[in-house]
Amino acid sequence: MILADNQDLWHQIFGFDNYGELLALVKNSIIAGAILGLVGGLIGPFVMTRDLAFAVHGISELSFAGASAALLLGVNVVAGSIAGSLLAALLIGILGARARERNSIIAVLMPFGLGLGILFLALYKGRSANKFGLLTGQIVSVDNPQLLMLVVISVVVIIGLFVMWRPLSFASVDADVARARGLPVTTISIAFMVMLGLATAVSIQIVGALLVLSLLVTPAAAAMRVTASPLLTPVLSVAFAVTSVVGGVLLALGGGLPISPYVTTISFLIYVVCRAIGALRDRRGNNGRLPTAALES
Repeated sequence: MILADNQDLWHQIFGFDNYGELLALVKNSIIAGAILGLVGGLIGPFVMTRDLAFAVHGISELSFAGASAALLLGVNVVAGSIAGSLLAALLIGILGARARERNSIIAVLMPFGLGLGILFLALYKGRSANKFGLLTGQIVSVDNPQLLMLVVISVVVIIGLFVMWRPLSFASVDADVARARGLPVTTISIAFMVMLGLATAVSIQIVGALLVLSLLVTPAAAAMRVTASPLLTPVLSVAFAVTSVVGGVLLALGGGLPISPYVTTISFLIYVVCRAIGALRDRRGNNGRLPTAALES
């Protein structure tokens, strides 16, 4: 009996019956996942450099509230998600100039956004799958209009990042020196927060509000464990993010479960491997030999 139950559980997680037929149903989700991996991989290194991982979670909570309100009112969920994200991003960017102030603002916004989202979902009388999907993502939720909107928003974010890449990199590494050189650091910060808000809003459609960090933070954190190159870091971050999302979509299709557990597991495993590689490299030192202290011990 226990063996049969275990087999049923395993089949529920990794069942691939009629996989080829099901694959055609999630073509939009695969395309969306690849696009979101590109966006998340490009913006993630800046999130890490600017110490904004906590901000991503704060923005996602307001985005969740906006999406929940849109679901309740019967309007476009993506538009509601974007509205909530942009509101949170602007508040954090304008009011949180310093790290301590920023963290305080985020800590205030997070429970407020989550509380509003829960209220709107409690009032919503539609399908429970729609409620659950806002939190954990839905594999078949990307229709053609949503995919088009996702592509447009992603293109805006990517173009915005490339336009401000060099000044943003400078301001992210040393804001005081950048300000002394005449760069509009505050404007750059607010513009980046808008880009981050848009990226968070579109990511929620795939991985859900609760686990968006696995797309916008974890791949970049993994890449930064194995390289410090300003060129290689975003390349690896994009590769890790695309692998996590697209791989998560393909595995979730076989199991029929929410996509987020698969995405987060792949993303976490990539991070663990990269962290192990980074630790081994640090132990051996830059010249490939163990540090003197390690040899003496």
